Amino acid sequence: MHVSKTLKNRSKMELSVDEEDGTFTNISLADDSEHLTGRLSSKEERAHSAMMNADMDAVEAENQVELEEKTRLINQVLELQHTLEDLSARVDAVKEENLKLKSENQVLGQYIENLMSASSVFQTTDTKSKRK
Repeated sequence: MHVSKTLKNRSKMELSVDEEDGTFTNISLADDSEHLTGRLSSKEERAHSAMMNADMDAVEAENQVELEEKTRLINQVLELQHTLEDLSARVDAVKEENLKLKSENQVLGQYIENLMSASSVFQTTDTKSKRK
């Protein structure tokens, strides 16, 4: 159960004090017409404006940092894409060279085999035994 006392001073400020824990639960400034109308004095407006500007500057600085980070990441991704393209082109060139060399090796292998079969030095002993 909340029991409150209301205290009033000369400036018509009301404070409601909670009896159970001694905390203030309601503060009313009855004679503060600027507060009631929602208008701020020029000093308060400047302070509020400065706070808003500081908040906006902080947000703008944070956005600038995020933009720089995004730009750095985009550049890094582009660089990696170019590296991948270069590596892919190099792999394709190596594959082509490998196929060309395999083909040349087959031609040379066949040529050597033909030379060996045509030469009597490289004929097998089976053919010599057939002559006898």
